Amino acid sequence: MAHSANLTTLCYIEQNDCYLMMHRVKKKADLNKGKWVGVGGHFLEGESPEECLLREVKEETGLTLTSYRFRGIVTFLSDIWGCEYMHLFTADAFAESPEQCTLEDCPEGILQWIPKNQVPLLPLWEGDKIFLKLLLEEQHFFSLKLVYEGDILKNWKSEVY
Repeated sequence: MAHSANLTTLCYIEQNDCYLMMHRVKKKADLNKGKWVGVGGHFLEGESPEECLLREVKEETGLTLTSYRFRGIVTFLSDIWGCEYMHLFTADAFAESPEQCTLEDCPEGILQWIPKNQVPLLPLWEGDKIFLKLLLEEQHFFSLKLVYEGDILKNWKSEVY
């Protein structure tokens, strides 16, 4: 069965050696239900990766990113969900918007600052552990292909540039 490809962004916002993580516990029918992920979402028609990143971070956290880096492309292949091309970013500076009171207002999950060395211990997708390791190793730019059958990571391949 043919699936169309999804274009998404994901961002790990950094502060005080922590990442801002989202515990996906609020949305019904969420393929990430119960998992901890970064912040991001799907491209709107005509958006660049950077425009999608800034909009999604603002919508989900109320933060306006002022410093961010494009770190890699992650290709997800799944027998259930089809294909997704995720544009992976990190950010290390932001401005809070005046209307934002608490990070917990996000409709998709609970946002929490987690020490970077504790993130791998959270309930994560197996593939997320691979790209988080590449981020922590400060790889400049990478391409990572993750192949899933159901929830199981069957194989992966990375190229570092």
